[in-house]
Amino acid sequence: MPRILIAGCGYVGQATADLFHDAGWEVEGWTASAESAAKLSDKRYPTVAVDIADTDHVAAHAKSFDAVIHCASTRGGDVALYRRVYLTGAGNLLERFDQATIVFTSSTSVYAQENGEWVTEESAAAPQHETGKILRETEELVLSHSGIVARLAGIYGPGRSALLKRFSSGEATIDPQNDHFVNQAHRDDIAAALLLLLSRRVDAVQIYNIVDDEPILQSECYGWLAAKLNRPLPPVGGSASGRKRGRSNKRVSNAKLRRLGWTPGYPSFSEAMQGSILPSFEIPGT
Repeated sequence: MPRILIAGCGYVGQATADLFHDAGWEVEGWTASAESAAKLSDKRYPTVAVDIADTDHVAAHAKSFDAVIHCASTRGGDVALYRRVYLTGAGNLLERFDQATIVFTSSTSVYAQENGEWVTEESAAAPQHETGKILRETEELVLSHSGIVARLAGIYGPGRSALLKRFSSGEATIDPQNDHFVNQAHRDDIAAALLLLLSRRVDAVQIYNIVDDEPILQSECYGWLAAKLNRPLPPVGGSASGRKRGRSNKRVSNAKLRRLGWTPGYPSFSEAMQGSILPSFEIPGT
């Protein structure tokens, strides 16, 4: 029975751990705090609070694993937290588990293209913001140790959708001068992709985009939600552009992952919303 460590058993990590366990893997999950680990005490696999940025803490809890997925999150943290969780954390995992296949869940935000063009794993990844630069540095570190990089698009799923949250709260605006493509991936499709990458034992030193089939303009997302929920469109106005990820505008391709046999269960925004996300949200006034 292969053994896997999920280092970061949060929103994506927990779903991934569940899927690997169901597929017959022996799973252990690590969380950032004892409180988070306690919330997973009913799982069929052990979860332990481990600070992956602490070398001694990692060493104290290390066991033998065939694979390690680094999917810890900063939850929107600053540059210092990015460096600590991603770069330092990856370095500790690579050093301690040098015989395991390491997978790092990065982000498609490393693509800084601005003209709505299609990008693949071969496209330039030159983020302008410091947080994106740290992700790229972490990617290079993992790849230099024969690891795998999975670049995740915007994560959504049951109970989680930034677009739906902004729309339902009245915070959304439509900015015709700065409309841009939204690239997203359903949590369960991400977990399935990670299982495929490790089950197929693909060649290491590889990068894979994990994203659905149909990038969609943000204005079209809001238009679909307005029609579906029988709500007015958001007002037209300037959008906040000072976000950490910057003002990129691109369409991310999943062709490389699809060639391995991955098929998303939620290939589009509308299918994910109708089949998984809207039923899990409490929308005011509905």
